[in-house]
Amino acid sequence: MRLFITTLAVIATTATACFGQQDKSKRPSPPAEAKVTLASGAQVSINYSQPAAKGRTIGKDIAPFGKVWRTGANEATVFETSANLTVNGQALPAGKYGLFTIPGEKEWIFIFNKTWNQWGSMSYKEADDVLRVTVPAQQAIEFAERMTFIVTAKGELHLVWANTKLQLQLK
Repeated sequence: MRLFITTLAVIATTATACFGQQDKSKRPSPPAEAKVTLASGAQVSINYSQPAAKGRTIGKDIAPFGKVWRTGANEATVFETSANLTVNGQALPAGKYGLFTIPGEKEWIFIFNKTWNQWGSMSYKEADDVLRVTVPAQQAIEFAERMTFIVTAKGELHLVWANTKLQLQLK
């Protein structure tokens, strides 16, 4: 009987731990979404998790310079467009993509990868890249503790985090 109760307690604890992870809002890097309908009618959404700077330095302590980064936390960030777009003048077909970056001190590379459903960047394969766009790293107007995507109806996509601001143009 004692073994049965112990086994039952272990199962209950394991189930609670597993199902507790289903509530993503309780994660240290909570989920967020940026969503807009562009003037062209294309619907664009970005689903991501928002890491906090927590006193860390981008490029050193988090999002290391020169290495592929999932551009967020937890699962890979997902970029979806309902119609063909251009990103900074380069063609991106309608679809769903894993959005990765390669951070740099002066510029960042945005990567749209056809494998969108993955954890972090552990399964990232360069061969699955559909588009890479290089943008200058700018000084943010104000410090942003949490990484945040902002997309406007004019097609401006901003990524702000800590003292960094990045911008893409979607058409």
